[in-house]
Amino acid sequence: MKHAIYQMDIIAGDPEANRQKVERWIRQTMQEEQPDIIVLPEMWTTSYTLAQLETIADVDGEPTTSFLKDMAATYSINIIGGSFANKKPDGIYNSGIVIDAHGNVIHEYDKIHLVPMLDEPRYLTGGKEKVQVFELDGVKMGLIICYDLRFPELARSLALKDVQILYVVAEWPSARKEHWKALQVARAIENQMYVVSSNRTGSYQESDFAGASMVIDPWGNALKTGNEVAEETIIEVLSLESVPQIRKDVPVFSSRIPELYD
Repeated sequence: MKHAIYQMDIIAGDPEANRQKVERWIRQTMQEEQPDIIVLPEMWTTSYTLAQLETIADVDGEPTTSFLKDMAATYSINIIGGSFANKKPDGIYNSGIVIDAHGNVIHEYDKIHLVPMLDEPRYLTGGKEKVQVFELDGVKMGLIICYDLRFPELARSLALKDVQILYVVAEWPSARKEHWKALQVARAIENQMYVVSSNRTGSYQESDFAGASMVIDPWGNALKTGNEVAEETIIEVLSLESVPQIRKDVPVFSSRIPELYD
């Protein structure tokens, strides 16, 4: 299963310019690489222009959802659509989306954990639904967003439902870049799953972003790690047969004794 990850430098506060940028990237990537799945970063339409979101956020998922559906159908590509600022009747959410190669929305997720260090709780509403499993091409997958990575319960709950690939879309800052790398490796090892991440690069106001988008195998080996400062496309093919084999060789899940855990 061939992946193309867009480690993107986001144009702050300009959703239309970012959609045009993503469209150009998809067109070029499909011509050059023909991946099965493409992955976008967190808040790629606006970046963390939180004070402007009231006027520039999508409304009930539009126009970004229609844009991604059109891209998926046009290029017959599965899209892990990162996340975008999404105004709903009860607040503005950080909404993730997954589109299949026919242009169908198959999964939506609102970021549960809001980042105090970036002032998210002041402007955004936290998601109210649990993380859920979705499937692309018969493979069970899960999606979390940035700060969610610090909460191992989310990844474990997905692993217990046989998820083989965990996607992490982010705008993770350089100030905590070593946490970014270590936590992804930990989630991969403890859950014996692939972890595939798309983190933005560049900067906005006082924050520099860490890049270092990653593909980590179920042993915790970093198969690919992106540049920490430059925009780039990361290509990797996942060998999914390794997931059940590793879970058989080191039977973590059958060794669990959850009744003894608080």
